[in-house]
Amino acid sequence: MSLPTGGPWPPPPQGIAFAQQALWSAWLVGDPDTLRTAYGTAAQAGGNATGDTFFGSQRANSGIQQGGLINKVARFFWARPIYGSQRKASLHVPLASDIATASADLLFSEPPQFMTPEGEGNDKTKDRIDDVLNDGNFHAELVEAAEIAAALGGGWLRLVWDEDVAEYVMLDSVSADSAWGEWRWGRLQAVTFFTEYTEDSNSARSTVWRHLERHEPGAIFHGLYKGNDDTLGSSQPLVDHPATEPYAELVDAEGAILTGVKGMTAAYVANMRPQRRWRKIEELNNLGRSDYDGVEQLMDALDETYTSWMRDVRLAKSRIIVPEFMLDNLGAGKGMSWDEDKEVYTALAIAPNDNATNAITPQQFTIRVKEHMETSKQLVDEILRSAGYSANTFGGGEQGMVTATEVNSRERESDRTRDKKTRYWSQALEPLLTTWLELDALIFSTGASGEVEVQWADDSQPDPEALARTAELLNRAEAASVDTKVRMLHPDWDEEDIKKEVQAIQDESGSSMGDIGAFPPPKKFPGAPIETGQPPKQEEES
Repeated sequence: MSLPTGGPWPPPPQGIAFAQQALWSAWLVGDPDTLRTAYGTAAQAGGNATGDTFFGSQRANSGIQQGGLINKVARFFWARPIYGSQRKASLHVPLASDIATASADLLFSEPPQFMTPEGEGNDKTKDRIDDVLNDGNFHAELVEAAEIAAALGGGWLRLVWDEDVAEYVMLDSVSADSAWGEWRWGRLQAVTFFTEYTEDSNSARSTVWRHLERHEPGAIFHGLYKGNDDTLGSSQPLVDHPATEPYAELVDAEGAILTGVKGMTAAYVANMRPQRRWRKIEELNNLGRSDYDGVEQLMDALDETYTSWMRDVRLAKSRIIVPEFMLDNLGAGKGMSWDEDKEVYTALAIAPNDNATNAITPQQFTIRVKEHMETSKQLVDEILRSAGYSANTFGGGEQGMVTATEVNSRERESDRTRDKKTRYWSQALEPLLTTWLELDALIFSTGASGEVEVQWADDSQPDPEALARTAELLNRAEAASVDTKVRMLHPDWDEEDIKKEVQAIQDESGSSMGDIGAFPPPKKFPGAPIETGQPPKQEEES
């Protein structure tokens, strides 16, 4: 296939996904104005009975109307309009961004190792993998991609190369809302990335230039289009825009750059599957599920709770109500003022029954701290549980002295979520990096070849104190050899390091593998039995 020739924008039914991802993106950004704009715009679009999306004005012509989604968000706290001069001091709790950060930390705080299968690959292959993939810059790119993928439901990875920038093929991460893919039987067949450049225009619709980059097995197509917010527009020569001009000399007559490799030069990493929202939409059911999917209302309620809490704080500021005669007249047209340090006021003839209306009245409301705190904690716990995380991952949970075993037990929910996500990352990374190795060798003549495997680090590092206690108990019971105890204390060591440590322990203790557990002969003491078995000689009484 090739690039499109025109049509509506976004291409249906991608607008459905882009609309929902725009809301998830607003939660990730965490700016109150961004949230209010996203939900406010969506709520206004919900008033249109035709079901137009708020992403442009595309109609969901896939047979599934957007009215349900848009009308639902109108009930959100962030979608409520501001009337007149009403003050809208809304407070946002950045739990959504914390969830995305925690997801990336669980996956890549201990970087995975990339290697060739055991017994395969040559030294050039292993050196190339270590120099490029097992490098801090590459790991940093994965951390960034993982954080965005947790929020938007997934992310794209593509292979790019520029000899003026780096002497190796680079990995570039692209947000899920900047491309759309084409799948067959759950396998990615092609993906089209797009970049938009909007021009200011005096007309009702702005002119939008779009650079489309389509990846297929063996080729990458580049195209330039001139349209508007609602349509892709017509195809234009690549030289007509500065962003695409460099590709004009690289593509063939069909706008393609042949890669010379059979594999796809792009991959999609699903954050979590299945995608429940769009399981009946063939073009969208392979997209991943966001960590925010299904908990948007709970996060919205958390923001409303904190906003109410802060409103109590503002209203509870100590104030006093004073009678008018205590105010100082500043002159005609200048109003009146109150001096809280004034000690003497002019006496007035006040009737006894008017004392109550002429006294200084203090005013201070109660702050409902406990009610708001308990409500917030319940909402946070429910959000984290629904997203698949333990409260301990975020520094919450029960306080007090706990053992390492109890900590690991409380982290189990987060560990299960991490284990599932690593499978989706491996599913995308391993074939893509195998293609990377082949493409890198072709372009830069490295001589490397073979496959690439991903080895994930342990989800949590074992507690040294707990391991030491276990080793001590095994030593007392003579139930484990030195080799076994070394392997238990250092699970990340290779065979050579383990053998060296075992030998060092034996040299220091003066034992060998066959002497493990042996005790030195007992010392002689007065009155002990002699070797012949005769009883000790009794001393005569004096």
